Amino acid sequence: TGRLALYLLGLQATCPPVSPHRSLVTWLKYHLEEDWTGSRRHGHPLTSYYQYGLGVLALCVHHKRVREEVIRRLLVAQHHGRLGHGGNAVDTKAVVALAFTCLERRRLVGTGLAAELRAAARGASTSMAEVQGADGVIGNIYSTPWALQVFLATGACQTEPAFGQAMAALLENLEAFGTAATMAQVLPVLHGRSYLDIASMHCQEEPDTLTPLDIEPLAEVPGNKTVQLVVECPLPWCYELRLYDRPVPAPAAASLLGVLQAAAALEPHDFKFHTQDTPQGPFLTQVLGLEARQEKRNYWQLLTAPNTPLQMGIADYRPQDGETLILRLSEW
Repeated sequence: TGRLALYLLGLQATCPPVSPHRSLVTWLKYHLEEDWTGSRRHGHPLTSYYQYGLGVLALCVHHKRVREEVIRRLLVAQHHGRLGHGGNAVDTKAVVALAFTCLERRRLVGTGLAAELRAAARGASTSMAEVQGADGVIGNIYSTPWALQVFLATGACQTEPAFGQAMAALLENLEAFGTAATMAQVLPVLHGRSYLDIASMHCQEEPDTLTPLDIEPLAEVPGNKTVQLVVECPLPWCYELRLYDRPVPAPAAASLLGVLQAAAALEPHDFKFHTQDTPQGPFLTQVLGLEARQEKRNYWQLLTAPNTPLQMGIADYRPQDGETLILRLSEW
């Protein structure tokens, strides 16, 4: 649901002919209904509330109505705190708030429901401002553009002090947005826009200025480094917390993914891992035979010792020599 929704948002932003993606919108409606069925049966979507919200947002941007029952699942989830708590839930809350604002602005719902959606979006905006860190970041550096989009879409950017602080933090960390997916989140904000503006684009007035961008590869760093790699699996999934703790030599320029590959090559070959390709880059799904599963609501959290979550993915983060990295199976 989420990947198709993001693709449709990006496709609509390029001002394509109407016909090529009608079938994709139909597929998205189908997947959203499937997610709604999962929400009704299991108390949560088959995918996640993040993807569920993205689906509603993408359909709204394409001026498609969504059944009220589907929308109310998100309202109920937000009301009961099921979207998550604190900084870890900023992405989900922001996507849902954008979907609510879009539905209300495009008048795709009745008056009563529109008022509920407006209030819910404002509540989400306030909650995101409350979890802003002293460094201006809201959640983490990658969720900050989502929060900024909500401030822009709801008009809170004019009165919310958190907006200016978050924008300053974003400008200081632009180098973190190196993939197409993360760039797509931050570019609208840098132009004072949100994904909602895709719905009101005047394509005839858009200049055809898209040109390929030649990105120079990162310079090679000579030498080697040693990274302490730790794997932790707390209860209830494991009886022994620390499953792996070993220094791993790797090239000085190696990313975390490169360090994991170096660990897998060490004798004896007792370290194994698997990744899954996503729009944000490779995502760690399995370590030492332990698979993070959506139905169990767990994931492999990346931290630098003693307990600081990483702000980048495994392909983007470059550990320092002597750094201790922790892969921890965590609940979301």
